[in-house]
This record gives sequence, structure tokens and C-alpha cells, in this order.
Amino acid sequence: MSRGRAALAGIAAVAVALGVEELAAGLIPSAPSLIISIGDTFIDSVPGWLEQWAIATLGTADKPVLIGGILVVAALLGAALGVLARRWFVLAAGGIALFATLGVVAALADDRSPVFLSALVGVLGAVAGVALLYVLVRVLPSRQLPPEPTTDADGTPVLSPVDRRRFLAVTGSATLLGVLAGVAGYLLSGRERLGELRAAIRLPVPVEQAGPVPPGADLEIPGLTPLFIPNEEFYRIDTALRVPVIDPADWQLEIRGMVDDPFTLTYAELMELPQIEADITLACVSNEVGGDLVGNARWQGVPLRPLLERAGLQEGATQLVGRSVDGFTAGFPVLTALDLEEAMVAVAMNGEPLPAEHGFPARLVVPGLYGYVSATKWLSAIELTDWDVDGYWIPRGWAKEGPIKTQARIDVPRRGAAVVPGRQPIAGVAWAPTRGIEAVEVSIDDGPWQRAELAESLDVDCWRQWYLPWEATPGRHVIAARATDGLGEVQTDERTPVAPDGASGYPVIEVVVDS
Repeated sequence: MSRGRAALAGIAAVAVALGVEELAAGLIPSAPSLIISIGDTFIDSVPGWLEQWAIATLGTADKPVLIGGILVVAALLGAALGVLARRWFVLAAGGIALFATLGVVAALADDRSPVFLSALVGVLGAVAGVALLYVLVRVLPSRQLPPEPTTDADGTPVLSPVDRRRFLAVTGSATLLGVLAGVAGYLLSGRERLGELRAAIRLPVPVEQAGPVPPGADLEIPGLTPLFIPNEEFYRIDTALRVPVIDPADWQLEIRGMVDDPFTLTYAELMELPQIEADITLACVSNEVGGDLVGNARWQGVPLRPLLERAGLQEGATQLVGRSVDGFTAGFPVLTALDLEEAMVAVAMNGEPLPAEHGFPARLVVPGLYGYVSATKWLSAIELTDWDVDGYWIPRGWAKEGPIKTQARIDVPRRGAAVVPGRQPIAGVAWAPTRGIEAVEVSIDDGPWQRAELAESLDVDCWRQWYLPWEATPGRHVIAARATDGLGEVQTDERTPVAPDGASGYPVIEVVVDS
């Protein structure tokens, strides 16, 4: 067998091994996906600067790129093992087994992964991969060779054209089956079940409702970001490669740590507590100036303050740490939770139970703080600690505290867009949660700052739309904007990167007006 065909055999063997593992993980309740486990381990192991680069460069595509990278590495490994199997099959088989073992070890790094089921998934995948490699490299060629086979330069038997076609057909079919098995495993991993679980939930009526949107709060200018971002379009940045599948009937929330009376709530008990509704803008610390990693939604949930008062804070409990079912942690000052009535354990978003991607069945929502220190999704515990405990992102180079900076963004016209001459709107959104937006100003071609018209304010915690009529003249123009928050602080022009505590500077775009 030539090196090329051996490499294809190895790729097919690894594809089948991974496909069987994913199918087993989808069919067996609580069994982990080894691909996802390897990805999670990679995320937890890489230096902070690399994570920062990935989020800044790839944005919401970082997870698919990582999974694709793992599959590419697996295919290259399979090709190498296939070539190795021509002479040293036992070593190649051991390589597949070792790869599966690494996946099992990665899965067991998560306390939620059962040891037996993790090992079972790895064994099933390794056995399937080794068996196929043996068939493709040893059994199939021996059955296809003519009575007096020819050989290539290194003495390897050469298949006839008919046998080559048979080999390629078997190899291609096996690879396709592996891919289909992996897709089936993904589909069986519980996403459809999550939809059914969410559909069965009936949200209680909040005791404090956000109220109707006042006239003039949404300017409805074409191209301008809407006041509320639809759930399916809301930005998503987190460390979970696969959304956790959590049955509300099995979910619990622990309130623990430096408290006098720790307690646990079931989902049903949480839903029976008085709930509030609030319009809150969330922002990711990785959002570049003028970026789209920010969104506004109407959230519903249980306020944090009554939960903390029920638990009884001990002296020295200065930090609230949210813990996710996937191991993620984020911490912020306890005073923030006590002072902000809108800080909540959220169970709904824009009038429906939390989407799976945004933390179902419950998450933390805290106005005024970047998500990396506050927005724990798939919440499992609220732990009261002192300030020395660090959340997930702090050892990776991000600031301990993360207040959202006052920001404006230009939505209309789009950066680099061609604009027709005449009266045109310059429009966008501005946000400074907990402080509100009092003014937005626009400068055209380094000219004087002009005050923009503001939409009606919905709440100090959510963004505000703005616009400025502009008489566009032919040529190239540079447009900048800046916001002033409710405390009178003007957005700084100092340009800083997203790390360690959020980007700053004016949003600036360049447009061309047609002649």
C-alpha cells in the first residue's frame, strides 16, 4: 500500500473513532463528548493573551474555529498513523488508543463526567478506529492483490486500478459514516430536548414590571440597531464549547460560602420567589470601540439582595462569585449586588425563558459590569467570599473589577459605505449602564462637535439611540462620536485596547459620498 492510501486509511480510521465516540456520547445519558472535552481543556490551558487574541480576532466564531482546528489536527494525526500502520501496525493502533485516552483524561478533568462512561466512550471509539485501520491496511489489500502483484520503489505492493477504486470507495464510505455518526451524536446531545424543556415553562408575572416602551424610545432609522436585540441575534461570548443540557427538574442553586445560613433552591422554588423585570444593556470586555459585542434585552428574574439577606452575610464577605455548571466563575463586589435593585438571578430574556445559549435555566445579570466579572451563565452556585478569590478571567490577565465604560457607536452610515449626496442621518447607540446617557456629540472631518438628537430614555441601565441630520457632500468624510453619561463624564478620546479592563476611545468611521 502506498503512503497516500495509507494516509487516507488513517484519516478514515480517526473519523470513525471520533464519530463513534460522539454517537456514544449522544446516546448514553451523562456520557461526555471527548472532542468537546479536549477543546475545553485547551481553552483552560492556553495563556490569557491567546484567548484575548482569539476573541478579538474571531469574535463569536472562536468556538467553531477551535473545533475545526481539533478536527484538522486529528485528521493529520490519522494520516501519520495510517502511514505508520504499513510497517508497524501495533504502534499505529497504540496511537489511536493514546489519542482516545487523552480525550478520556480531558473529560475526567470535569467533575461532572462519570469515570466509567468517559472510559466507555473512549474504548468504543478506539476499538472502532483500530478495527477499521486493520481492515483498510491489512485485510483489504491482501484480498485485492493479484496472484503476482507488482511493487513500487520501496517494495510495497501496488494495487490494480480496479482495486484502487474499491479501496477508495471503502475508505470514503467509512469516512462518511464516521462524519454522519458524529453529526448524529451532536443532534442527540440534548439540544432538541432543551427546546422542549423551555417550551414547558410558564413564566410568573413579575411584581415589578419594566413597563411599556415610551414613544420615541426607538427611532426606527434603517440600519440603526433596534432598542431590543432579538434573542437569536444577541451576542454570545463564553467558554462553553457545547451548551450545557440542564433539566430544570434536576437543577439547584446553592447560596453558600461566607454566610450564616446557606441554602439551596430548586428551579420550582426559585420561580415561586418574587421576580422583577428590567431593561439592561450587557457588554463584553472584549468589545472593540465601535464593536457589536454589546446588546440590550428585557430581563426577568429574582433580585440578588433578598437572596443574600436570607443567607446572612458574614463579616469579610466582600465578593459574590457566580459558579457555572461548566466550571466557569466570575466575581464582583457584594456591595454592587446590594446596591443595585436590578441585579438578579435571571430566568427570562425578552419575555421568554432564557435561551440555552444565554444561560438556561438561570444566570446572573448585573447592570454596569462587563460580563467577565458578572454574567455567569448556567448558574449552579452563588458563593460569598473575600476579595482574594479570583474568577476565571482574572489570572488570565484581566482586571479584577470591570465597570462598563461610557461608549457610543456609529451604526449609520456603515463603515466604508457609499452614501448618496444630500440629507442623510448619522445614527447609533450609546450606553453607560447604571449612569445613563445624557448627550451624544458628532464631529465630521475634525470639525466642531455637534449635539445629536437623543431617543427617549428607557432606563439608565440600557442604551440610548441617537441621530444627527447631515448634509452629505461628495467626497471622503471622517465621522467621530462621543457620549456623555448621566454623571457628566465625557467619553475619553484615549485609545486603549480591550485588555485589561475594556477598550476606550472615540468610534471613528470613514465614508465616501458619491459625486
